[in-house]
Amino acid sequence: MVSGYSRNGRPREALELFALMCASGVRPNQFTYGSVASACSASGCVRSGEQVHACVAKGRFAGDMFVQSALMDMHLRCGSVGDARRLFTEMERKDVVSWNALLRGFVERGHCSDALGLLSSMLRQVTYTKNLTEMLPDHFTFGSALKACGAVSVLGNVELIHTCIIKLGYWGEKVVIGSLIDAYVKCRSMSSARVIYDSICEPDLVSSTALISGYSMDRNHTEDAMELFCNIHRGGLRIDGVLLSSLLGLCANAASLSLGTQIHAYMCKKQPMGDVALDNALVDMYAKAGEFSDARRAFDEMPHRNVVSWTSLITAYGKNGFGGDAMSLFDRMLEDGVKPNDVTFLSLLSACGHSGLMSRGMEYFTSMMSKYGIDPRAEHYSSAIDLLGRGGQLEEAWKLVQNMDIEPNSSMLGAMLGACKAYGNMPLGETAAKNLFSIAPESSVNYAVLANMYAESNLWEDARSTRKLMAETSSGKEAGCSII
Repeated sequence: MVSGYSRNGRPREALELFALMCASGVRPNQFTYGSVASACSASGCVRSGEQVHACVAKGRFAGDMFVQSALMDMHLRCGSVGDARRLFTEMERKDVVSWNALLRGFVERGHCSDALGLLSSMLRQVTYTKNLTEMLPDHFTFGSALKACGAVSVLGNVELIHTCIIKLGYWGEKVVIGSLIDAYVKCRSMSSARVIYDSICEPDLVSSTALISGYSMDRNHTEDAMELFCNIHRGGLRIDGVLLSSLLGLCANAASLSLGTQIHAYMCKKQPMGDVALDNALVDMYAKAGEFSDARRAFDEMPHRNVVSWTSLITAYGKNGFGGDAMSLFDRMLEDGVKPNDVTFLSLLSACGHSGLMSRGMEYFTSMMSKYGIDPRAEHYSSAIDLLGRGGQLEEAWKLVQNMDIEPNSSMLGAMLGACKAYGNMPLGETAAKNLFSIAPESSVNYAVLANMYAESNLWEDARSTRKLMAETSSGKEAGCSII
């Protein structure tokens, strides 16, 4: 019963039944503890998990490898990475399941360097163990390790794991091949990803989506992505929303409206309604192509909308100078009960900046912190400083720079310097420029702006010395080029 409740999404009932079982004097076995640990993971109940761990430590299954692996997985899923690592170290005997549990947990919690270090230890351990079959990495091991490689984007690690996959005979595993393609894609090695894809006898949806997702990151691969999509379609492979979302992302980045409308037509014929992520990608594609009426129509036709849907359209309106429309849309979003996130407020600040709505923008900046409890990131501060600077409130902008919880970066000080030049505030301009010279001494733009400010104030000697400093310190402007 405990196992049944745990497996069928009813962890609370599983924990209650386990407590009743212990109270009635029935002794749990290793399978009971495994199921209860899974229930603790599913419910996110750290305290119950610690109590279960204490019961195991006192009983006869403290050294059972199956129970220890289940407890380690529970700690990882509840966010207790240190406890999981400690438990793993204390295990007298480890098998591939134990290693995989910790490896997967590291990756899921973002400890990708630790995950790769663990894989290295596992491979070294294989050399010294007697029962080799218990310790050999399997396709789950390589799947997690390749995710870690993709996250840290170190191509050499992917190539080493690629070699291990071939040596250990996992080349035929579709899951491993899909993960390998994805890892090469995330390391921006598209040629290697394509070679692996072409070597597969029957490419599946996972490997095809991984490759198309990689192509969608680079507008130079538009034709490759479309050719691959046509091959998949002709081959009769099932096409899902993830793959179509990647293609729409490619169309948005390459501003390819004709290709985007073809995919939209395919969606209308073949794809069921209600995929929010796919609908968001469609709105974003039309918005980035400048087709606001089509973007709005796609948005209005969505049966379900989330914060990403609203934010995509608000961003599109804001970037194109329709600040009033962006704010009206934000008001509608709140009326619909959708809670804005940090990206929504960043889009609103940008919209107000492009439309000259300084007061309204600062109201959003304040309410973001006071009403919604969202801590500003560097991008929010940069937008607020730019907003105040465009409105001529240079003293207020500089106070914001000085009172921030984070160190000012080149974007914030650059916005400050540009505003000082526009309004002729030499003292603040010099202060901002000197701070910029210490942060980004190689950037020639900052020297040029300050030198022009000096020239406009007839301070020719200061202008000359600033340009001399620019020649000595900065790397100069990057030469322009054209593909025409």
